[in-house]
Amino acid sequence: MLPRKVVIETDILAKNNRMAQGNRALFRAKGLFVLNLVSSPGSGKTAILERTLRDMAGACRPAVIEGDQQTNNDAVRIAATGVPVKQVNTGAGCHLDAHMVLHACETFDLDNLDLLLIENVGNLVCPASFDLGEHHKVVVLSVTEGEDKPLKYPQMFHAADIMLLNKVDLLPYLDFDLESCREMARRVSPEITIFEVSSKTGEGMDAWYAWLSDGIGKSKG
Repeated sequence: MLPRKVVIETDILAKNNRMAQGNRALFRAKGLFVLNLVSSPGSGKTAILERTLRDMAGACRPAVIEGDQQTNNDAVRIAATGVPVKQVNTGAGCHLDAHMVLHACETFDLDNLDLLLIENVGNLVCPASFDLGEHHKVVVLSVTEGEDKPLKYPQMFHAADIMLLNKVDLLPYLDFDLESCREMARRVSPEITIFEVSSKTGEGMDAWYAWLSDGIGKSKG
């Protein structure tokens, strides 16, 4: 008898996608604008969230889901902003899935929120395939990582609608080709919106906040 090859990836993704559709329906019913922030480790996702939450305090009602394999370090940082946060530890897992997000949402009073920010596990591979029910994937790339990341990890950048190019305050000190980075990102995702920001200095963050506010307004409508 010939050996049989069993493919399970399709079934796993199909189950996740069904749950993600349920999440999406829930978020729509609650008028929530939901973003899935993805990146490699060290890009500055948490720093961007901290600055965003502090600068937009009073302008929206946010909550945050923090995904990490271990520790609650990032959740502690977010909690210091006064925003509700739920830590999800994935252990050996390299990404969040739709069930984890739904379970984490049980922590929050969704009727009194209008923005849910999901910080995924630091990884530019696995999270690209898993729909969480979000409105948009937001990929964070820092100028310290190299301008060719969009071509090295095309599935992630293709899945993202927004790219936050972080740490632009360091550009004078780095050999980073900004125009090439933009071109490579648009090669894999022609319609991607790019915000060039610094979570440290605040450069470019106002455009990001305006985009967030517009998305929140549309979700309420």
